[in-house]
Amino acid sequence: MDPMVRIDLALEAALACTDVPGAPPRLCAAVRHAVFPGGARVRPKLCLAVALACGDAEPELADATAVAIELLHCASLVHDDLPCFDDAQTRRGLPSVHTAYGERLAVLAGDALIVLAFQTLGCVRTKAPHRLSRLFALIGNGVGMPMGIVAGQAWECEPRVTLRDYQRAKTGALFAAATMAGAEAAGGVASDWAALGEWLGEAYQAADDIRDVAADPSLIGKPIGRDMALGRPSIASELGLSGAVTHFNQLVERAVDAVPACHGAQRLRAIVRAESERLVPAAWCRELLRVAA
Repeated sequence: MDPMVRIDLALEAALACTDVPGAPPRLCAAVRHAVFPGGARVRPKLCLAVALACGDAEPELADATAVAIELLHCASLVHDDLPCFDDAQTRRGLPSVHTAYGERLAVLAGDALIVLAFQTLGCVRTKAPHRLSRLFALIGNGVGMPMGIVAGQAWECEPRVTLRDYQRAKTGALFAAATMAGAEAAGGVASDWAALGEWLGEAYQAADDIRDVAADPSLIGKPIGRDMALGRPSIASELGLSGAVTHFNQLVERAVDAVPACHGAQRLRAIVRAESERLVPAAWCRELLRVAA
């Protein structure tokens, strides 16, 4: 089955467990609004790609792991868009959750998605239950303290922060969790896949910084210029646009080189390159460098 089909079916099943008689209907609607329609689903696709490269011995466990990763990512977007952080009015080309449903339901929807991620993983019937505890730890590290998404968001509240610490926590940690958890779910060696997730996460954040400066908001589905407006660390402000593009390309090559030797290595390298082209197209890079020169 196509990985995107697997992801969407598993997400639908997870949300169906929450939208039942007796549940608050507007909260259910806000949660669905946060998850569908989705973006590129990069993190769960990466998780499944690694699981497939490691043999995909337990597809149900791999699907639940990928869904948990995506639900946590969606929760982080809901909270990131709130007025107390980015105050973003749009997400994925639609009104953000707080714009559509109000701040109170947005906070609760983000909280519900975090809990649902771990509920989804905890309900899986697996032939290897010992993997579940390791998956909970891997995914928890990607979102919590001391160096997950929560820590990354918290760095915005500190008077001083190094750019790499900020970006590794805010973005890189969940990418590393996606690759490592994908391997763990399939019975692979999680630590072998950490570097791929870390480099790809840094590349993704560098791309986000570049797009925040130079992209068309109608194409990326959210406002631009927020890093500068909010005084957040950014590779584009630290290195300049041309330096940021060069740095992004270097990070992509490191991610490609970090793919471990496996029967799915070629496919994974192709996924990394295709994702980098989607985020910051090569033609766009050349134009940015030409203008900067």
